[in-house]
Amino acid sequence: MAADIDGFLPDEAFLLDVPASDWKDAIRLAGEGLVAGGFTTPAYTDQMIETVEKMGPYIVIAPGLALAHSRPSDAVLKTGLSWVRLSAPVEFGSKKNDPVSLVIGLAGRDENEHIGVMSAIAGALVNPKKTAELASAATPEAIRDILKR
Repeated sequence: MAADIDGFLPDEAFLLDVPASDWKDAIRLAGEGLVAGGFTTPAYTDQMIETVEKMGPYIVIAPGLALAHSRPSDAVLKTGLSWVRLSAPVEFGSKKNDPVSLVIGLAGRDENEHIGVMSAIAGALVNPKKTAELASAATPEAIRDILKR
């Protein structure tokens, strides 16, 4: 995955230091990044929000980090990611991991691609040193470089 990160996470899919009024707004921003990256149609954004409404805030997978996604669907054009760093954290309703300041949008064309991309990103984000570097990285290129290491 590391070699393919440029294709899965193009500059257009980044929104850095942007405000969100609540968790739905944060997911909408992640959806905007997925659409801008050419990975999904806007319908996928609604599906990601519906998933949290039905399943709860299970997408908040680590302190300060939400992995916004839904099941593969016709709204997914190709597998990819968006990266939203919020200017101020928002609550998703996760007792353990709120508030969230990083929302990664994930779109997978099928279960295998979905899980493969998700596990590669999660692997990078369990490293506290990398997480701290990602929080302050100034550009999409810098973020991709950290993820590739």
